[in-house]
Amino acid sequence: MPQSRVTIRDVATLAGVSHQTVSRVLNGSEHVLPETRERVMAAIARLGYRPNAIARSLAAGESRLLGCIAQNLTDYTFACIIEGAEQYARGYGYYLLSASAEDETSFKQLIEQLVRSGRVDGLIVTQPYLDQRYRYLPTEVPVVLVGSRAREGDFCSVMVDNGAGARLAVEHLLSLGHRLIATIAGPEVEDCVLERTQSYWQTLRQAGVELDERYLARGDWSASSGYEATRAWFEQGLPFTAIFAQNDRMAIGALRALREHGLKVPEQVSVIGFDDIPLAAYFDPPLTTIQQNMHALGQEAARLLLLARQGEQVCSHHILVPPRLVVRHSTQAL
Repeated sequence: MPQSRVTIRDVATLAGVSHQTVSRVLNGSEHVLPETRERVMAAIARLGYRPNAIARSLAAGESRLLGCIAQNLTDYTFACIIEGAEQYARGYGYYLLSASAEDETSFKQLIEQLVRSGRVDGLIVTQPYLDQRYRYLPTEVPVVLVGSRAREGDFCSVMVDNGAGARLAVEHLLSLGHRLIATIAGPEVEDCVLERTQSYWQTLRQAGVELDERYLARGDWSASSGYEATRAWFEQGLPFTAIFAQNDRMAIGALRALREHGLKVPEQVSVIGFDDIPLAAYFDPPLTTIQQNMHALGQEAARLLLLARQGEQVCSHHILVPPRLVVRHSTQAL
């Protein structure tokens, strides 16, 4: 192709990015991911493109602000997600503006204030299906969902592999000889609860354990709900030798109920949680749990947003972050 016919948009098309991204590469901007820069440079070399002064002076026109909307900013898991996203974004010259929306009305208002006003270049949203807030997810900027897979639309998403985590928990208890394994699940509306509970049943079934719906209790993630669920099993006279609490706080409540009932952990009942919050190692006894790397979730969400900002076709990407079994002293063999 003759040199006179090659334009910055030709380079952008071949590299699969926006012409603004090509401009940033040409201007030597530090705010371009290495893999994107390499692809742009390869396209420039292949086409024989020679930038002129006008091309080098193109402005990106960005706010360099990313937004994050969570249910609250005090929960440990949300705080870790935000921290991971903020640290990653800052490394590329972006900053994170975080806000909380307790319901869909406040979520809608934040979308107007952050997105429709042009304040942010991309948005991270945690668990958009807790209520109807997903109806207000914007399309003007790239959006990455954290903790939920997109049910409609071309949104990226990042989640812990909840099914794998529940499988690790149940397989650990099975390996210790337990067969009467009860579980305390979180609210049914959350994707992670559905995946953890399905994996719990599936792992027991594959081990040849007879399934019994009475061994499934519902909590709300609080320690008090784990306490009440465990007390309810005692009142029903339901025998069990192990409890899989689907978060660490409910495990704390279960530990208290077991202690009040005169049962020793792990000598008589084993307990395993999910999260690995900082206090888990200081419970009595220290809690065996499934560690989910929420910091990595935030980093992945920010990475996808920046790739999208640079013209990458990352919509509909779904990334699963693997969990890890952390064995402490709340579980032991029968």
